[in-house]
Amino acid sequence: MRRVLILGGTAEARALAARLTGVPARQAEIHVVSSLAGRVSDPRLPAGEVRIGGFGGAEGLAAWLREQRIDRLVDATHPFAERMSASAARASRLTGVPLLALRRPGWHEEDGDGWRRVPSLPDAAAALATGARVFLTTGRRSIPVFAARTDAWFLARSVDPPEPPVPSNMHVLLARGPYTVEGERALIREHRIDVLVTKDSGGAMTRAKLTAAREAGLPVVMVDRPALPEGVRETGDVAAAQAWVQEWRRGV
Repeated sequence: MRRVLILGGTAEARALAARLTGVPARQAEIHVVSSLAGRVSDPRLPAGEVRIGGFGGAEGLAAWLREQRIDRLVDATHPFAERMSASAARASRLTGVPLLALRRPGWHEEDGDGWRRVPSLPDAAAALATGARVFLTTGRRSIPVFAARTDAWFLARSVDPPEPPVPSNMHVLLARGPYTVEGERALIREHRIDVLVTKDSGGAMTRAKLTAAREAGLPVVMVDRPALPEGVRETGDVAAAQAWVQEWRRGV
């Protein structure tokens, strides 16, 4: 029985788990374990065995891989889960368990877009004009980065409530994608938004905000995704990740 660990609660992670736990995968004797960080109160659970909680860093993950006799490791975490990706890469080196990163492709500008790319969340906070009315869609854990911008107003959207510190002038919208262009247009109008701040997460579930911003002529501050650790193999295709797991044979 080949054992595969999938890291992450992304849509890509769930799709890969569903593929690997299907009938052909069972016939190939593949056992899938999906690991979720546990930071979302009501996560969408993938097919197969699910583990919730951290490992205690790279060394803890390496120990777990050895203990559970994991044969292949897939890092399908969020493109901005930099710390977990670093731990996965180090655990792979420590144990010799092959690692593949499954990352959805990033977004690209289209005609009519007005993007300003920045390398980090602090740079995004610094890029905002005084008095800006900001649609902030970078996730609840990043909201404290903008707390010092007391001169701006924020509509912050997240799945769960953010923890302090948070901006003093902020309205929190609790919501989970996918979102519609019509819904994003309505939010921009209702809250008189004049700039969108987001991360280059990629994917279709949250792309509607970019279309709505383009239609409204809004500038977009786009935080670039961090690079994967050096030497990590990457794919943006779930089917390719499935093939990587299923075509493997011990000792090959």
